[in-house]
Order: sequence, then C-alpha cells, then structure tokens
Amino acid sequence: MNDRGASFFVRLWRERPVGAVGGIIVLILILVSIFADALAPYRPREVNLPDILQGPSAAHLLGADHLGRDVLSRLIHGARISIFVGFAATTLNVVVAGLIGGTSGFLGGKLDLVVQRFVDAWMSFPGLLLLLTVMSITGRGILQLIVVLGIAGGIPASRVVRGAVLGVKENAYFQAAEVIGSATWKTLVRHVLPNIAAPIIVIFSINIGAVIITEASLSFLGFGLPLQIPSWGGMLSREGRQYMEMAPRLALWPGLCLTIVVYSLNMFGDAVRDLLDPRLRGGGGRLGAGS
Repeated sequence: MNDRGASFFVRLWRERPVGAVGGIIVLILILVSIFADALAPYRPREVNLPDILQGPSAAHLLGADHLGRDVLSRLIHGARISIFVGFAATTLNVVVAGLIGGTSGFLGGKLDLVVQRFVDAWMSFPGLLLLLTVMSITGRGILQLIVVLGIAGGIPASRVVRGAVLGVKENAYFQAAEVIGSATWKTLVRHVLPNIAAPIIVIFSINIGAVIITEASLSFLGFGLPLQIPSWGGMLSREGRQYMEMAPRLALWPGLCLTIVVYSLNMFGDAVRDLLDPRLRGGGGRLGAGS
C-alpha cells in the first residue's frame, strides 16, 4: 500500500470513526462471503425434518426453519449472495453512469440534450414498479438481477458523472488542451478521467447499500432470486413471513443482517464521500471528527 492509501485510511479512522467501523463490518462481510462454505456448519439447502422450527441449540445456534434447515448456514450463504449481487450490480452502475454521463457531458450539444431528457423520463417512473415490471419480463435469476439493478441504478447516477465532467471542462487545463489541438481521446484520458475518479468512487460506495436492499426487496416480493438460492430477502418473504408468529426469529435474523450491513455500507460510503470531496460534507460520518 502506498503512502497516499495509508494516509487515507489513517484519516478515515481519525476523522470518521463511525465510517471506519462500518468499513470493518463490510470487510467482515466480504470475508464471510468468501469463506461461506467453510464457515457454514450445514449446507444451506440441507433438510432435517426432525429439527423443524427448532429453537437455538448446540446443533443449530440460531435455530432451524420450517424445513429443518440451519438458519445460521442460510444467513452465511445469504451474505455471499448479497455481497456478490451488490458488488457486481454496483460495478455495472458505475460503468453505465460513466458511459452515459461521461459521453453526455464531454460531447455536449444536442446529444447532451437528448440524453438528459431520456434520463429525466427514466427518473420520472417509480423505481420499484419499474424494476418489478422488468424482472417479470426477464425472469428470476442472479444474472438478470445484476443486469437490471446495474442499468437501473446507473442511469440516475449518470447525472453525477455528467456534472463532474462539466466541471472539468471549465478548468484552464482542459481549455488549454483544446487550444493546442490535443486529440479527443488524449484529453479524455489525461484530463477528464483522473478528475472524475473521486465522484465515481463515491457513486460505488453509496450505491452498493441501495443495491443490496433493492435485491432483498425484489426477493421478498418474489421477483428476485429463485427459491433454491438462499437470500436474506427470500428468507424474510418465505419462512420469515409465514412463520413469524410461531418463530419470530426467522424474520428477526435476516432483517437484522440487512439492517447492519446496509447501515455499515452507508456510513462507510458517507465517510469516503466526505474525505474525497470535502465540499459534500455528510452528517452521519462526522461523529467524533477531529477539529
């Protein structure tokens, strides 16, 4: 790690301790998702009929569901699904936002006008209703979910990238590059892309929490992942909702996991935003900030 990277993490811990703690929780989530097979005591779809709706015990630390499946194992594998879908869809968010916003802002003119009216029209539709409609057409699956969430989240985020590109175009070094006849691709690579890196990182860190909660919402409504794939939203929709009165823990644990993870991602993203762009100071990550 270079000095700049080390300095960033030192500042993160000193100035944004809540965001740093959120980052640690995110790191733990990533490690759990990577080593899910080794950490889970049972296979996520392993049915044990004698253990149906069994409470917490030595055999099942968080109890068993309506089919006798270990809740802890399903939560661990659900973390893998959440982190995979979250990172993949958010990466696609950034790519789509960069392509649409970067091209629109850099070229300007009539293209910019047409593209921005398309973005306006897209943002005028209710987000969840639009996602439900598209998912009902494409069908349920991880790939479909990643593509739909990636494109749907990238189009509104293109506004941020476009604004950053327009800001770069107002600087003297950009205008000087145009005066000396610098090739378009050279101007883009040398002057535009390095100066919009911070907004792109902020888009990624902020959007990933929203993507995870949207995936859980779609799975809860039955339009997300297939039944055989363990996901926190699916656990809330099926066993959590159906057996809430008999075994409220079936809804408690996946709901708690979603709350902790999304809150941690939001706090971490807010802290990263504050450090990379001091003009956009947030509130949540400033607790305990140094003077």
